[in-house]
Amino acid sequence: MTGQAEISAEIGAIQAGYQRAGLEESQPRLDYPPYRSSVLRHPKNALLLAEPEAAELQAPCFGQDDVAPLDADLTIQHAGAPIGERTVVTGRIVDGNGKPVRRQLVEIWQANASGRYIHQGDQHPAPLDPNFTGAGRCLTDDDGFYRFTTIKPGPYPWRNHHNAWRPAHIHFSLFGTDFTQRMITQMYFPGDPLCPLDPIYQSITDQKARGRLVAIYDHDTTSHEWATGYRWDIVLTGPAATPFEDHDD
Repeated sequence: MTGQAEISAEIGAIQAGYQRAGLEESQPRLDYPPYRSSVLRHPKNALLLAEPEAAELQAPCFGQDDVAPLDADLTIQHAGAPIGERTVVTGRIVDGNGKPVRRQLVEIWQANASGRYIHQGDQHPAPLDPNFTGAGRCLTDDDGFYRFTTIKPGPYPWRNHHNAWRPAHIHFSLFGTDFTQRMITQMYFPGDPLCPLDPIYQSITDQKARGRLVAIYDHDTTSHEWATGYRWDIVLTGPAATPFEDHDD
C-alpha cells in the first residue's frame, strides 16, 4: 500500500504542474497539458457568426408541460430501486445580481454507484445497474431552486494518464431562454481525495473558483433513513460565477 509520504509527493508534483505563476483564472483553461484531450475540445479557427433566429428555427424546443415532476427523481425511473447511496442534490440558480433564474431547464447526467455510464464508450469492468440510467431534468421554481433525487456516483478510471481516476461528480447542463444559451459544468462532492489529482478540476487555477464546484453537505436536506442531502448553488454571471466548461475566455 502506498505510504502517506509517497501520496503527498505525488499530489505535490501534480499540483506543481497546475500552477501558472502570478495568474489566477476562474474558468477552465482551453489548452491545459495535464488534461490531454483539452487541446481537442475547443475550436482552433475563428468562429463564424450565425443568425440566432435561424439557429432557433432548427433547434429543439421545450415547454413546462414537457418536463414532468418525476423526471427529477432518478431513483424511480425503472421497475426496481437502483443500488447505491440515495442522495438529494438541490440548490438555487441566480444571476450576477443574486436574482433567481426562474423556469430554467436543468439537466443532469452521471455514472452509477460503481462509476459506470450507460454508454457504449464506457467499457471499464464495473457493473451496470439495470435500474439506473443516470439522467434527469427539471425546471427551476419561482425562487430559482432545482432539486434532484439520485444515487451518489462512484469514481471511475479514465485514460488521461497512468492511474487516472475521476472524482465522483454530476454533470449539469443549463439552458437560458433558448437552446443557443447552454452552459455545462460539473458538481463535485466535499472531501473527495481525488479532486487534487484531477486535471479537469485543477484546470481552474483560482482556488476559490474551484471551490464553487464543490457541493456542501446539508443536514436539513438530508431525510431520516432515506437520503443524504447536498446543496449546490449556481451563479451564472459576475465575479462569483460558477466555472463552466464552455465559457468564452
